[in-house]
Amino acid sequence: MVKRNNRWLLVLLVLVIAGFFRFYRIASIPPGLYPDEAMNGNNALEAIATGNYKVFYPENNGREGLFINIQAQSVKIFGNEPWALRIVSGIFGVLTVLGTYFLASKLFNWQIGLFSSFFLATSFWHTLFSRIGFRAISAPFFMVWGLYFLWRGLSSSKLWNFGVSGILFGLGFYTYISFRAMPLVVILALLSYWATIKKDFSHEKYIHTRNQIIKGLALLLILFIFIFLPLGYYFYANPGDFLGRTTQVSIFTSDDAVKTLTTNTIRTLGMFNFIGDYNWRHNFSGAPELIWPVGILFIFGFFRSWIKLFKNWKKQGHPSTTQILLLSWFFVGLLPVILSVEGIPHALRAIMVAPVVFIFAGEGLWWLYDMLKDWYVKRDFHEINIYKRKYSEGTFVATLAMVIFMAACMIIEYDRYFYQWALNSNVPPNYSQNYVDLGNLLNILPQSIKKYVVVNANGTLVNDIPMPAQTIMFITDTWTLQKQKAKNLYYLTEERFDQKKYDEDSFVIPLEPE
Repeated sequence: MVKRNNRWLLVLLVLVIAGFFRFYRIASIPPGLYPDEAMNGNNALEAIATGNYKVFYPENNGREGLFINIQAQSVKIFGNEPWALRIVSGIFGVLTVLGTYFLASKLFNWQIGLFSSFFLATSFWHTLFSRIGFRAISAPFFMVWGLYFLWRGLSSSKLWNFGVSGILFGLGFYTYISFRAMPLVVILALLSYWATIKKDFSHEKYIHTRNQIIKGLALLLILFIFIFLPLGYYFYANPGDFLGRTTQVSIFTSDDAVKTLTTNTIRTLGMFNFIGDYNWRHNFSGAPELIWPVGILFIFGFFRSWIKLFKNWKKQGHPSTTQILLLSWFFVGLLPVILSVEGIPHALRAIMVAPVVFIFAGEGLWWLYDMLKDWYVKRDFHEINIYKRKYSEGTFVATLAMVIFMAACMIIEYDRYFYQWALNSNVPPNYSQNYVDLGNLLNILPQSIKKYVVVNANGTLVNDIPMPAQTIMFITDTWTLQKQKAKNLYYLTEERFDQKKYDEDSFVIPLEPE
């Protein structure tokens, strides 16, 4: 039996590992700075300069503002460096690991919490998105911690837990568009919990618990609405921004929505164990999101959840709230992937389910641990007086096996990210390393020289200039016309560029080699 103090040492070790995976060589891995990251950075620079921190930034198909506003504080401290944008993702990633430990421990036990958080901490999938400046990585953080405090509130009936949960769920709407589906998970879990207490509790206890829960949920809803109100008002005033990118990539834009839905579902469910995202920016192209040992444990945990769900339903007359919560989180969280037509399977849009995927894997490992321990105890077992010794030996053997297994998984994931992926020649161009190199070149040229960047790349227009130029604008700090004039650096589209109009002393360079 592990003492409580030792448990916290193990949790601290997991957090140290999570921090190492997310911050080691963050200034150089990944290379470059993708224009979507740079757009966040330029919005951050604008917010710093003007003091106008927005709830929603409409450029680049629209993005919720919380993550960008936090990035602004990092840029304010560290300057316009790519890693200054990315360390915010790393912080969210580490805190999500901690939240996964607390949630899984609350739902099951501390061992499953430890296993789940360890798998998340060392995951290539979660590590990758914890090291780039995309806002999506912040969404699982609010989901994990929101559910944790909701579960605390349901189990203790203490109102402050519901209040914290309401604040966290409200803030979650300021992170990533896929978070908007998450209230359905909460509703399904609450309906299941309601059925449980109505069936299992005495009438008096049910009435008391029901009244406490109603008070708690009322507080949760009030605080949720209060937090969401500024963003809700923005969408009311700008309805086109509410759907934004969603309408562009929806399956309902395809010729055969039913066929697309079926194909997307199969590919998305297969991304964990068979064929993953092909985008080098999101994944080791085509590789499953989980290494095969963790993938097998995920399958064990996933199907055990279904088995426990139906067993509980048959035995108790109602479903298990824990399993309803986990399974609904998994399927609802994948809906933004399944209902889109772009880049299926899509590891970024699926990041919302990363914690629950690794909770399933943690549950699978705990089942394997128990099975190994029981096998050791029962083998050649004849006399009851040796039970304690055999149990102690079995616990030691099973624990040693788990430690070796987990260490091996960590080494595999480390090698996969920091060597196989990071050193692959496909990675730098997918993170626009050439744009960063060009930005650094422009920074060292004398200010007296007129410099022109011909933006000969396609992308969403931002101030009439295609998006790819955002990377150079961030690196050179020329995100406004005033700054461009001050640094003698200008951006032109191909249509507006005429070589004859520029003197020989000007430095003219295309964004993309011709």
